[in-house]
Amino acid sequence: MSKQELVVLGQSDESGACCPGLVTAPLDEDRATDLAKLFKALGDPVRLRLMSMIASRSGGEVCVCDLTPAFDLSQPTISHHLKLLRQAGLIDCERRGTWVYYWALPATLDRLAAFLKASQTAEATA
Repeated sequence: MSKQELVVLGQSDESGACCPGLVTAPLDEDRATDLAKLFKALGDPVRLRLMSMIASRSGGEVCVCDLTPAFDLSQPTISHHLKLLRQAGLIDCERRGTWVYYWALPATLDRLAAFLKASQTAEATA
C-alpha cells in the first residue's frame, strides 16, 4: 500500500494490522483548525493539569472547590483557564448552588486520542 492511499475504517493494511480510523493523508483545513483549537487549549501547563485532574476524577466530575487549591493561582485565574477548556469543547460544567462541577467530554477526548493514535501508527509504519 502506498503512503498516498487511505486506510479505511476497519480495514487492514498489508501487514494485516487493523488501523481503525487511520488516515495517512494530510489533514484537511477544517480538521486541522478543529484539532488546533484543542491543542491550543491544552498548550498551557495549568490547563493541561486541570484537564488531567478533571478527566481522571473517579465519578466523572469534580467541583471547582477541589481544583483551585491544587494551584498557586487566584480563583478568577483558574476560572479563566476552565472557561478556555470549555470553549474548546474539552469539558462542560453545571452550577449547583454555590459551586460549579466540571466533567470531561468523552467525544472530544476520543477525537484527540484517535488523531494521536493515528499519527503514532502512521509514523511507525512509515
